[in-house]
Amino acid sequence: MIRWRSARVDAVRAEWPGAVEYAVTVFEEGAGEAASGTACRALAYVDLVGRPQVGDTVLLNVSALERGLGTGGLALVVADPGRMPADQPPGPGHVVKARYTPLQAMVIGVDEQESPHHALLADADSIDGMPVVTADLHSAVPAVLAGLRAERPDAVVAYVMTDGGALPARFSRTVAGLREAGWLASCITVGQAYGGDLEAVNVHTGLLAARLVVGADVAVVAQGPGNLGTGTRWGFSGTSAGEAVNAAHTLGGVAVASLRVSEADPRPRHRGVSHHSVTAYGRVALVPAEVPIPQEDTETGREVRRQAHELCAGSGGRLTPVDVPTDRLDAALATSPVRLSTMGRGLQDDRASFLAAAVAGRHAATRIPTRE
Repeated sequence: MIRWRSARVDAVRAEWPGAVEYAVTVFEEGAGEAASGTACRALAYVDLVGRPQVGDTVLLNVSALERGLGTGGLALVVADPGRMPADQPPGPGHVVKARYTPLQAMVIGVDEQESPHHALLADADSIDGMPVVTADLHSAVPAVLAGLRAERPDAVVAYVMTDGGALPARFSRTVAGLREAGWLASCITVGQAYGGDLEAVNVHTGLLAARLVVGADVAVVAQGPGNLGTGTRWGFSGTSAGEAVNAAHTLGGVAVASLRVSEADPRPRHRGVSHHSVTAYGRVALVPAEVPIPQEDTETGREVRRQAHELCAGSGGRLTPVDVPTDRLDAALATSPVRLSTMGRGLQDDRASFLAAAVAGRHAATRIPTRE
């Protein structure tokens, strides 16, 4: 189902690198601009569709908006017919992202033949013991970094963004804010995701680029904003967290499996340790990983600890539980330069969610190898 609408641009609401959010008036199908319309928010990726101005009439894709989806509940600017973006100058690169869609973009991959880093990556096969924190949700990324920085504020961190959620990295105000604050050294987009500081073919070359090109001490792997779930055991995009564990171990890294936890989600399958973590780490991951568990003497904390140890015990020795103290982590989370939010819930609404991510960051700090 694709739904198109024309709209009038009324105002600029916000802007961050590569993206502009507008207030627009959407006209019903077949209605002229003289008709009354519906106010909503619309997002434009300026490199792809240009920079609409107040008063312009633009073409929108309103499919996700009309379905009332959460993260995806924005109208997206497809074109401003009267203000097309200038052609980008010819350059190297033959990696096509969002392939065979009307807005496919050609980029230069860090690992491809025309890249200045190709020789470095051509035969690269190890990330030299670098800890790799894997997470189900994009919202875990700033919390992981807060926990990491509580122990190692000097650590160089790369975020490897997979394509289970948003494809454009520029959709994420979190990434923009973390980059601006210096919490992230680089965002590397892999698979069909694009728009990061570096582009890579897959998680494996994304991790190699994080270590060898960026010089990261730690990598965090998670999908972009918005994850797909169907309420079934296997039908969710977060299975990629288990695949990232496999990639990290294969390349000689230390896989740190961040648990998805909630004390406020109304869905029983996500309360305590989410079934997403149980499937991704218990079934999809096939290699060793360390599972940080918050040491919290609360009702939720005790239940999370029970579930997490049960998960590890059932893994046949692959998953190693690591009980991690939570002292000072509330203060660390409060220093986040971006808003902490998961499924619309903030730190005060679902503290357990962010705490579980923060202990993964704290543990990863202890696994940073000493560079020679």
